[in-house]
Amino acid sequence: MAKRPYKASSSETKGRSALSISFRHPVRKDPRGKVGLKVRRGLGTSDPEEAERLVGEMNELLAEPSLHNLAKRQEAARRFSPVVVAAFYDAIEAPASDTYAQRNEVLPLPGRDDKYARVLLVGTTGAGKTSLLRHLIGSHPERDRFPSTATARTTIADIEVITDTDADEYAAAVTFFNEWSTVTNIAECIGDACLAVWQGVPEEKVAERLLHHRDQRFRLSYILGSYSVDDTEGDDSDWMYEGEVEDEAESEDVEEKLTADERAELRGVLDGYLARVHALAEQARLKLESDLEVSVEDLKGSEREAAQELFEDLVQGLPDFDDLVNDIRDDILSRFEAHAIGDLKRAGSGWPLLWTYRTANRDDFLRQIRWFSSNYAQAFGRLLTPLVEGIRVRGDFGPTFSDRHQRLVLIDGQGLGHTPDSASSVTTHITSRYADVDVILLVDSAKQPMQAAPLSVLRSVGASGHQRKLAIAFTHFDQVAGANFRTFSDKKAHVMGAVTAGLESLRDVLTSTVVNALERDLELRSFMLGWLDKPISRKSKRVVGEIDRLLAFCRDSLLPEIQFKASPIYDSAGLLFAVQAGTSKFQKLWEARLGFGLLEGVKKEHWARIKALNRRVALSLDRGEYQHLKPAAELLARLSEAITKFLNEPSDWHGPPDEQERERVVAAVQRNVFAALSDYVATQLLEEPLPQWMVAYEYRGGGSTHDRAHDIKAIYEEAAPVPGEVMNREAADFLRETRKLVHKAIRDAGGTLESEIAG
Repeated sequence: MAKRPYKASSSETKGRSALSISFRHPVRKDPRGKVGLKVRRGLGTSDPEEAERLVGEMNELLAEPSLHNLAKRQEAARRFSPVVVAAFYDAIEAPASDTYAQRNEVLPLPGRDDKYARVLLVGTTGAGKTSLLRHLIGSHPERDRFPSTATARTTIADIEVITDTDADEYAAAVTFFNEWSTVTNIAECIGDACLAVWQGVPEEKVAERLLHHRDQRFRLSYILGSYSVDDTEGDDSDWMYEGEVEDEAESEDVEEKLTADERAELRGVLDGYLARVHALAEQARLKLESDLEVSVEDLKGSEREAAQELFEDLVQGLPDFDDLVNDIRDDILSRFEAHAIGDLKRAGSGWPLLWTYRTANRDDFLRQIRWFSSNYAQAFGRLLTPLVEGIRVRGDFGPTFSDRHQRLVLIDGQGLGHTPDSASSVTTHITSRYADVDVILLVDSAKQPMQAAPLSVLRSVGASGHQRKLAIAFTHFDQVAGANFRTFSDKKAHVMGAVTAGLESLRDVLTSTVVNALERDLELRSFMLGWLDKPISRKSKRVVGEIDRLLAFCRDSLLPEIQFKASPIYDSAGLLFAVQAGTSKFQKLWEARLGFGLLEGVKKEHWARIKALNRRVALSLDRGEYQHLKPAAELLARLSEAITKFLNEPSDWHGPPDEQERERVVAAVQRNVFAALSDYVATQLLEEPLPQWMVAYEYRGGGSTHDRAHDIKAIYEEAAPVPGEVMNREAADFLRETRKLVHKAIRDAGGTLESEIAG
């Protein structure tokens, strides 16, 4: 029996005179991974008869499967109205994903040829890297408040600052997360809020689940307003950077603050959303109890967990669920109408793609850019921060306390998590930038230096061959205290001792050669910084002196590379053991996480977290990463570390026996290997097995947790097999492809293989 086509309908859009069309798309998948994404688009007319005519056209289009692909768009355009064609085919087209290129088109990023040093700031959330960035660009912590800082996770966008002292204007290019990613986050927030109702938590907790995504990156409260009317977020101290004067006292921009009436109006809309959340949760509960023929209150342990997963699926399958998602989406889009300054480029669906702005007035510039970067609680309900994927600015930026104004491109991004897992890996979003920058500036807290997350940065820098780019800025140095710390030198020795101990723990992972390269001149590449939460003047001689040293290091990073005379020779037989070691560590890590094995320091992950990761891979979101679960980054890390050991033991050398030159030659090979592995691993682990990831995500009900874990384990075993004495086809193919890219990396760096010499 043929499947009946979906039907379209028209409806009024809240706050707008024009009517909208709604339909389930026969090709696009919804956030559950099911075909039938509910699409709502404005029709550009308030005439009911015209709207019904357009609905009729859409129903014709929906009824013809032969037209349901992009190749048929022109044919459909000859038969149907433009608004109908756009609503249907814009939903099929893949969203623009290269937002870096979008920013580059309107505001190019200068590089080494332009005498600009590119500096990548990497560090743990709350370590103070954005506070350091403020001082490097002369942004006053009280007046300017750009970029925003907080002890919680604030920076989720890439922030790129081009310091151009010759500029006669300030320019900005802001890009946004794609619509599909945002709609998925909205759906997850609504699902979590419904689950909170199921769990019987207080109403403020239900509101918190709706307004704050579980990974703390996507916060609807910035856009829709907070739950509390009187004090916006109640006690907002959690949003403040340590030692910083609170924003309410420091802000002179009255227009940022919402009035009591505006906050009350936003609260009324939010209450309406929460009422709909309760209605959805109740519908799903009744349906679940009817299906199971049991009260959910009587379920315990694993039975309740299985019922909870069924409840989540039932909630998201209700028609009103998609309507609520689309209503919040429309509410988000309406916020852009309040920000008319600047030029906004939109997709066919109305979703924002690129915002640009130029002005000669610095204060006006910062006032406008803050709508896209601020975390100011009194402006919740107007801010667009959670939607922003990247911000690039150019202008006369530089430290106010120093005469040393370097030409820099300063790149700040989301902080590393505070994971205690020693096997944690740095996201590929960060490591992919190593090759494009001149300085990798690790920002760490001097109060508790070299915990798991900063050590993971050292591991990735060492394994990727970018040791010479490393510098470390230790913040909160003013808070290093103890009876045994009498002088600056005492405190510095304490911090550097932690670095030495951390590097010592990496010798087995990276080899002594790499660790020695990281340690060499490390004191000259380490900078002790304090009082970053306050304005710094020339009187703060110690801090100013350290920042001047840091700026000089960035300047010197532009010195030309030395041409090598040494050339390594490798016996490729040893590569088998390197690949074996790397894939084995990856497999053991994930066996422990999935519940199929034990590994010290790694616990079995909760089924909901594994499912959330599976969703992101299946729907091609967030680089296939969720919180600390980063399969592609982890396989890349373990493989590159193991191959680094192989590369640091060549069978012979051509050329002079200079140790430092040989280190640099091997590092060049490492960089080539790391770049090639990055692409290969993502394809092998996420892209090629995508159909298997989708099957794993679709498991529901009793036993689905085990089935999903079993399938993911099978994906990993096929995509990253452990070579042994007897190899199956997958292991042989994996080893052959890895050998090819490593051999090419060796040749490209001037090295040779013994087999080639013998030939």
